[in-house]
Amino acid sequence: MLDIRINEQLRRRTVHDRFGGNRQQGITPATKADNELMLFSSLKGARLYGYVDGWGADGHYHYTGEGTVGDQDMVGGNLNILHHRKDRRPVYVFRPVSPGVVEHLGEFTLAEDKPWYRMDRPDKFGEMRSVITFRLKPVSEERVDLPQGPPRHSQTTVEDVAVEQSIVKKTRVPAQAEREAERREAVLVDRYLRHLRRQGVTATRKKITLGDERTVLRTDIYVAADNFLIEAKGTISREAIRSAIGQLFDYQRYISPRPALGLLLPDQPREDMIDLCAALNITSIWAEGDSFQVHKASP
Repeated sequence: MLDIRINEQLRRRTVHDRFGGNRQQGITPATKADNELMLFSSLKGARLYGYVDGWGADGHYHYTGEGTVGDQDMVGGNLNILHHRKDRRPVYVFRPVSPGVVEHLGEFTLAEDKPWYRMDRPDKFGEMRSVITFRLKPVSEERVDLPQGPPRHSQTTVEDVAVEQSIVKKTRVPAQAEREAERREAVLVDRYLRHLRRQGVTATRKKITLGDERTVLRTDIYVAADNFLIEAKGTISREAIRSAIGQLFDYQRYISPRPALGLLLPDQPREDMIDLCAALNITSIWAEGDSFQVHKASP
């Protein structure tokens, strides 16, 4: 048992001086004690990898597993958390307060119902991947309940939000064709929004906050007057168009009434891609000169 009061704040190096463990890892055994598991939420993890550790509306602490590149697997420290009851290893959680300072939240045990789930988050290179998130139940009823990160949602919510000014400066990251496609997408969205405004049409975007997974989805363009949802891509490649189709149907199922769907592209796509969209009742829109061409889906 770690001799630290619940809510006590101390420097992380002090924790390791007293109880051992790896000073860099988020999941580490207390090597100077009885090999308990110590879990450290990280300011760096939140900043670089989009981790959203913190209390959920379900009364559990949601903790992101380890692994900074690619999909996280149930190995190493993640597997230690999963098996902590079987291995009779208590779990203690620390949250960051400021650089180098942590707060002890107490002893936790893995939830018996839905002990873990997956979320989409960026890795250290900015590539989206699947991460493991554990649901940890406090052993003690004493708890500090300070909000950290975005608010927790127990139900899926959908709201209209403004379309922010897109960043159109070209990134200088070498050999990143995907980043260039994202830049072209931002330019295309800004251009289409100006086109809509000239026609007196107001557009927003949808922010979809999922329930238990605490995932936030943001669409590209939504025209409320026509209940029309548009996904933009910066390239007309088959891969990009197929990705956009999947995103549109993913978003559509959360919006009521279900919106009509549109795909915004920088150039005219191949005829078979236009036919594919039409077969799925998706309107194809592409830039042509100073305007846009529209191939409407069949009703």
